[in-house]
Amino acid sequence: MHTEPIPTVVTAEITLNLVIGTEYGMPVPARFSYSAHQPLSVTAEFQGGEAAVQWVFARDLLQEGTKRPVGDGDVTCWPATVTGERVVCIALRSPSGQALLEAPADQIAAFLDRAYETVPAGAEADFLDLDGLIADLLAAND
Repeated sequence: MHTEPIPTVVTAEITLNLVIGTEYGMPVPARFSYSAHQPLSVTAEFQGGEAAVQWVFARDLLQEGTKRPVGDGDVTCWPATVTGERVVCIALRSPSGQALLEAPADQIAAFLDRAYETVPAGAEADFLDLDGLIADLLAAND
């Protein structure tokens, strides 16, 4: 178990492009966050008018998606070049719809660098609070 103080949450404000058609997109502000308390996942909160939508997915999925197509299911990622700019495409699917977003690759890479500084790859188990997780699960069943 990790004994040093757990770092604060790593966040990044990134404006993504919501792909609507082949020649049209809409900017979507998003906040990506990573916490050592949940070392395996990244949370992305997308602002859409009055409402915010949160998605939680594997940190490693986003990392690998900067290099090659990955994912199977609700979240898939892959690198691309759009109008000469490197982007990370993030496809989200749910029963209520789907969206294709393009994120600036350099901003995603900078966010991930900070996340991996917080909890290095392979050290995630050192940061998991299994006792706390079990307590939370048992309390949810009461």
